[in-house]
Amino acid sequence: MLLLISPINNEEALESIEGGADIVDVKNPKEGSLGANFPWVIREIREMTPDDMLVSATLGDVPYKPGTVSLAAMGALTSGADYIKVGLYGTSNYEEALEVMTNVVKTVKDNNPDAVVVASGYADAHRVGAVTPWDIPKVAKESGSDLAMLDTAVKDGKTLFDYLDINELEKFVNETHSYGLKSALAGSVKKEQLKPLYDIGCDVVGVRGAACTGGDRNTGKISRVAVAELKNLVKSFD
Repeated sequence: MLLLISPINNEEALESIEGGADIVDVKNPKEGSLGANFPWVIREIREMTPDDMLVSATLGDVPYKPGTVSLAAMGALTSGADYIKVGLYGTSNYEEALEVMTNVVKTVKDNNPDAVVVASGYADAHRVGAVTPWDIPKVAKESGSDLAMLDTAVKDGKTLFDYLDINELEKFVNETHSYGLKSALAGSVKKEQLKPLYDIGCDVVGVRGAACTGGDRNTGKISRVAVAELKNLVKSFD
């Protein structure tokens, strides 16, 4: 299970790198759960990140505007991101989500076939009117994406597990795997929740709060000590 850590700037990126993150996921929490950061921030973090370490960039909690989102994907790609992550926030159903992701995949793969495209839904989609999480694996498959992911849209202290129990999360992972894709799970995931996610075969787990000082994604900063602790914990599961 790969550990994806989400820094917001160069300082936090360095802490993520030194702590041993598998994927450095550039985001901007000020603009939402999967808020997009600026192209130059992505570029600077890619330049400071070792070549064998992956850099992910979120495109934002995106609207149902396939052209706009595709252009954002191109921006993230040319800024150096290896993973292009799309938060399907403004897509209210399967058809809208599929249209957005199909165009993002075409944009990305036409320019870099090796780049990884992530279709991300929300475990609490009902709170924001987004496409149901149960449609995300099929959206990922039919659009040609590489990963199906779930996060939480509203960051109010509740976690992924407040909306889906471990059996439901396992169902999501298994369906994703049945399509030959990888799965990713995030959403204020706590340290003690890593083992259950590992046990159900989750491929990538996304963390910010648990990697920050004080365990707070907003007021704390990512700490290499916290990242290393999480990384060593995941390693101990093997």
